[in-house]
Amino acid sequence: MSELVTGEAVALELRPARLPSRALAVLIDLIVAVVVYIAVTVALVAASASLDDAAQVALSIAAFLLVLVGGPIAVETLSHGRSLGKLAVGLRVVRDDGGPIRFRHALVRGAIGVIEILMTFGVVACIASLVSARGRRLGDVFAGTLVVRERIPVGPSGFLPPPPPWLAGRFSGLDLSAVPDGLWLAIRQYLTRMHQLDPQVGWAMAERLASDLAAHTGTPAPQDVPPGAYLAAVVQERQAREARRAYGSGTTASGPSPASRPPGPAVGPQGGYPYPGAPAAPLAVQPPVPYGVEAAPGVARPGVPVDGVSSEKSSEGPRPAVPPEGRPASGFVPPA
Repeated sequence: MSELVTGEAVALELRPARLPSRALAVLIDLIVAVVVYIAVTVALVAASASLDDAAQVALSIAAFLLVLVGGPIAVETLSHGRSLGKLAVGLRVVRDDGGPIRFRHALVRGAIGVIEILMTFGVVACIASLVSARGRRLGDVFAGTLVVRERIPVGPSGFLPPPPPWLAGRFSGLDLSAVPDGLWLAIRQYLTRMHQLDPQVGWAMAERLASDLAAHTGTPAPQDVPPGAYLAAVVQERQAREARRAYGSGTTASGPSPASRPPGPAVGPQGGYPYPGAPAAPLAVQPPVPYGVEAAPGVARPGVPVDGVSSEKSSEGPRPAVPPEGRPASGFVPPA
């Protein structure tokens, strides 16, 4: 594992590729390049049969440079570090800071690769990769690049902190259709790592992300809400919408939506936090009936008949209490 710190003070955990996987990727790339080079050479020989020897030699050198040198450089530049062999093995070339490579990085790697891979049959590249702590060859050292593994075991995702309870449902009217996926990913990465950042750096990043999010939604961020809490509340609103879209309009991933909840005690997502503006319905408690006082209609009491039927055992056996009309029998008898 190699930890790199970007300019935004975010630590990147990269897994450098080792020699066996890199050698397999280079072997696949060389096989494809040699096959293409042979096909191009045969086509050039058939097309230039009428030319003199000097012209044929010049065409052969041009084909060698074009296919075996220029081809890998063009492929790495256009694919941002993923050649055919690296794509098959699950590797990628990145800069030292974790960003994608550009043409100058691919050019330096390809030019030095001619010497340490093609001319020395990979001996120099193998020695340099074994000596380097991160498995880099000479081309990576001079170009400032690193070959990393993209296929890594999937671990538990970072904990996404929930927003404060008083922000639940406050941003339900935002239009989130214009927010790009890259911004959502940046917000999630910030929320999962905001406790690892310096407080001033984290606050600045949260303000910048909040301003970008407000620009895409068309609604300015509220001034009385911290930017981190605003981002967490909007992300939770997006997750709730996705859950309603997937599971139906009346349910979410954690249960019924707030609009479809039955009236009763309002309990927030954290348990024990009331939803803002939702009054808690008091529970109706039946007071005990004193001895000698008539009970309310429909309340059974030992020795007192309910609708003409006693709840005590008679000589004919136990007789169930008959509930009033329109009220189902619950079987619950409050104490006298």
